Amino acid sequence: MGSFSIWHWLIVLVIVLLIFGTKKLRNIGSDLGGAVKGFKEGVKDDSPKIGSADQDDRTIDVEVKDKHHS
Repeated sequence: MGSFSIWHWLIVLVIVLLIFGTKKLRNIGSDLGGAVKGFKEGVKDDSPKIGSADQDDRTIDVEVKDKHHS
């Protein structure tokens, strides 16, 4: 009773196709694929490499102040 048979899944697929239609499902799939592809390209292109020539070898000097005064 915990798992569905192939007939249950076919009925669910037919109902989804009737509700949304094949064109809308195809558009959703292509939009999702394009978003994933764009995300992968963005992560790959924008991540700086450690030790690359593009990074600055600057040191930032800061002063830490105590937040709690006794």
